[in-house]
Amino acid sequence: MRDAHATRERILEAARTEFARHGLAGARVDRIAASARANKAQIYAYVGGKAELFDTVYDRALRELVEMVPLDPRDLPGYAVALYDAWVEDPDRVRLATWARLERTPSGHLVDEEQREVAYGEAGIRQAQADGDLPGDLAPLDLQALVVGMSLAWAPSSLVWVAAPDDPGHAERRRALADAVRRVISREA
Repeated sequence: MRDAHATRERILEAARTEFARHGLAGARVDRIAASARANKAQIYAYVGGKAELFDTVYDRALRELVEMVPLDPRDLPGYAVALYDAWVEDPDRVRLATWARLERTPSGHLVDEEQREVAYGEAGIRQAQADGDLPGDLAPLDLQALVVGMSLAWAPSSLVWVAAPDDPGHAERRRALADAVRRVISREA
């Protein structure tokens, strides 16, 4: 069983790289198998078809991000900065989400209902709004979407500037992002 687990892990890692580069439509199972030192039959046996493999890889990437950067509704500036750091450290996270949006879920929620509460933290935001810690004039999901969108300002999906791990200016960007989020959630605006 140990070998099966190791093979599955190699498949998922190879698939993550392949899907981040090429998306679902452009990814090739042959390249995933070769990179994972596996064969196509093992991929289908351990994970399923290409679409199921993409969904498994994307779900795993989302869960890793949520565990690494949990949403704290009482520290949205810190949450935004931590997300920014995660995008810069591993741009494939953004690429996978972009492909998921383009090829799997072109509108509406990007994740299923079970994942939404964990990923979006609506209940926590709603409670912070009820407690007066966050402005109540925005729907919780809209507030969370604005904060996440701001964290992506310099991510691989940016239309202006994409930050890389070795770029100077991270400290200034992090301060600017935290300040901008503070302004968005300020009740004085």
